[in-house]
Amino acid sequence: MGLTYSSVVLAEPAEVFAWHTRPGAITRLMPPWQPARVAREAPSVRDGRAVLILPGGLRWVAGHDPDAYQAGRQFADELLPPLGTALRWRHAHLFAPGSAGGTLMTDVVSTPVPAWALRSMFGYRHRQLAADLAAHARAAALCPRPLTIALTGSGGVVGTALAALLTTGGHRVIRLVRRPARDDDEREWRPDAPNPGLLAGADAVIHLAGAPIGGRFTPERKSEIWSSRIGPTRALAALAARSTGGIGAFVTASAAGFYGADRGDEILTEDSGRGEGFLADVAAAWEDAATPAAAAGIRSVQVRTGIVQTPRGGMLRLLRPLFAAGLGGPIGDGTGWLPWIEIDDLLDIYLRAVTDPAMAGPVNAVAPAQARNADYARTLGHVLGRPALVPVPATGPRLMLGAEGARELATASQRVQPAVLAAAGHPFRYPGLEGALRHVLGRDRDGEVPRRPPASVPGNRHARLKQHQSEDRRPSNEGAWLPRGRRAGDHMTAGDERWKG
Repeated sequence: MGLTYSSVVLAEPAEVFAWHTRPGAITRLMPPWQPARVAREAPSVRDGRAVLILPGGLRWVAGHDPDAYQAGRQFADELLPPLGTALRWRHAHLFAPGSAGGTLMTDVVSTPVPAWALRSMFGYRHRQLAADLAAHARAAALCPRPLTIALTGSGGVVGTALAALLTTGGHRVIRLVRRPARDDDEREWRPDAPNPGLLAGADAVIHLAGAPIGGRFTPERKSEIWSSRIGPTRALAALAARSTGGIGAFVTASAAGFYGADRGDEILTEDSGRGEGFLADVAAAWEDAATPAAAAGIRSVQVRTGIVQTPRGGMLRLLRPLFAAGLGGPIGDGTGWLPWIEIDDLLDIYLRAVTDPAMAGPVNAVAPAQARNADYARTLGHVLGRPALVPVPATGPRLMLGAEGARELATASQRVQPAVLAAAGHPFRYPGLEGALRHVLGRDRDGEVPRRPPASVPGNRHARLKQHQSEDRRPSNEGAWLPRGRRAGDHMTAGDERWKG
């Protein structure tokens, strides 16, 4: 039982090992389809403890073994009581120079849990690590020094993931929170009247906070959506403009709703005019509220975000159980355009926005290959292995959301293209819908790692997964801890589908 899983990452072993020691690593490696959340990260991979919260309040406490720790080469953790009394689990993380360069990274898990139940999780982890290192390499080519970034909305789905991406890249994140700060990496933020020293020491600001737009568009709900964005953004931008100490970038969330509820088959780029409707009004005012920062000479970016694909929240969280039950299908006639983006691609855009001195103004955060509603439904059903033949009549969303909410959310159609990112040569991890859904839902084809790595910044060594071509490539960590009965050569090669469990 158990699993040994290996891949080669084209980054030096010291760099790959260091990534695992930074805050946010466990968050970045947690598969989004699993019902677990990080309650506490281990302060050290030598001897620290990490705590995950499972359904029913169960706590997965992973204790790191100091005897298995070798700096730059390996560390190990095991499941501790009380859950560890019922389930044996020991996980060794091994790092060795690859035979053709890079790092041969091997996960060895000793447990009665069968290999087939673990394979998707470790495929996800290895893909995620390689793609994150690639993103950081591209960012370092644009901005070599680590940044201090003030972040609002850090407790949301996107904010939690973004904070982890930034800290694993060596940046410091100061979370602006609406309660008393708990540590040096938090500051209390009063949205309408921020403290004058709130942004002291920050190199950049990323402003994500705002009330969720889902739900029925009652007058009270619309007021909350508006007031949670416009006033706080203007106050924060004005504070950034007054701050001394060199804030170089002010990045705010916006939405593809800027283009209006229905633009037919018109191709919408950042140069397209705004549309009509409540969400278009909100997005336009939201972007305009950041003007004080731009007027003060601070590089400002407005990230017009599409429909974020992650089972942790938003549209996919709602649709996944319906489609898994075979009850999914297109909404109405299915011809509307869906401006989607995979969550990690969205994070990469925010990372680029704070590190690329050439990026300014509105940026469409959508995937290059947009899909109609019917295509999305068909693809999601295919990925889940279920039919997607049950159309949702347009009256259904109207009953749930009201006429305005249904028009602006459920049946909206925006054929948005990421023209600014395309012109900048920005690579997407998942430009196509099926690959994106397979990744975030753990439905990759037999756990394989994508064969086409993302493009690199010209002239920059790029971290990515390299496929094993021969069984002669073995983990070479002499003295590394392995489960009893295992040898270092018992490994899985993700690219050519050779693995042992």
